[in-house]
Amino acid sequence: MNRVYNFCAGPSTIAEAVLKRAQSELLDWRGHGTSVMEISHRGDIFIDDVLRPAEANLRKLLNISDDYEVLFISAGTSHQFSMVPLNLLERKKNQIADYFYTGIWSGKAIKEAQRYGEINIALNCEDSQFSHIPCSTTWQLHPDASYVHYTPNETIGGLEFHEIPNVGNGDDNIPLVADMSSTILSRPIDVNRFGLIYAGAQKNIGPAGLTIVIVRKNLLGYAKSTTPNFYNYVTYAKQQSVANTPATFAIYLSGLVFEWLLDQGGLENIGKINSRKAQKLYAQIDNSGFYRNPININYRSWMNVIFYLPTPELDTLFAKEAHQAGLVNLKGHKAIGGIRASIYNAMPEAGVEALIGFMQDFEKQYG
Repeated sequence: MNRVYNFCAGPSTIAEAVLKRAQSELLDWRGHGTSVMEISHRGDIFIDDVLRPAEANLRKLLNISDDYEVLFISAGTSHQFSMVPLNLLERKKNQIADYFYTGIWSGKAIKEAQRYGEINIALNCEDSQFSHIPCSTTWQLHPDASYVHYTPNETIGGLEFHEIPNVGNGDDNIPLVADMSSTILSRPIDVNRFGLIYAGAQKNIGPAGLTIVIVRKNLLGYAKSTTPNFYNYVTYAKQQSVANTPATFAIYLSGLVFEWLLDQGGLENIGKINSRKAQKLYAQIDNSGFYRNPININYRSWMNVIFYLPTPELDTLFAKEAHQAGLVNLKGHKAIGGIRASIYNAMPEAGVEALIGFMQDFEKQYG
């Protein structure tokens, strides 16, 4: 069997060592004579041997203090576009929240949040076609917002904040909320700067169908009275993420990923590797007159590298021939076209180097 290099934006590639371990445990998990998928989510085996170790290792990786709850929620990231305003808007009587509009995913979060209260677009990158982030002195922050929401990395457009916005931390009157689906665990971060972090699992954590929420405890208990029970963070916090049947296999596999990351030297080391991978790929783009990246160099994504060839026809041909060469899922998102290489934690440097080699050969042939 030959494994391809999978550049999919999500569900994304998972480290081969993690997959092999899961394969070896699939029929008989730790001598119990069953798969981990077959054990009760409320039983001591799952709680003590799967859920709690996964949470403990995530806390270790991100240095999450006891001031925060870590919730494992069975749903995609898009559910959080509703859950965040439902749980946080009523912290203030005016029910106003600040949102940064930096691309397609933050735009979706804004559209959903507008169902529940007044949304102030404090930062709008649309005029620059989402190619850079304006200076913070231009941001129109509301002085009494319930929270500030931003998307550190736009998975589709490849625009990234490389610094945490200085709008107050999670312990302040206006907490910072982040959709970290495509950047979590890619480098060290200071969790204490945030009131709430949410991230879908299918990029840097594990299989699709699971979202992790890290929320400061003092932000719980403000949900609208009409909030459905399973859209209320308190429900998950009170029952330690097993209020309903969680995505048990996704949590198990995510736990294996957390162990693998610790074995790699933690986020300090994985961050160095990710930076190096991105620099190599952007250097190939910038040193060529054939490939083009439209994002300002100071705001380019480490995780999702987008680029364009001289014509859309060449974009299509590039993706097709790359697939034939074992470099799969490079076609850009339908909203913007082009090519997108998602180089999350589990993408080895050898995969990036193989892509660079293919780019060089393709340019020689068609450039």
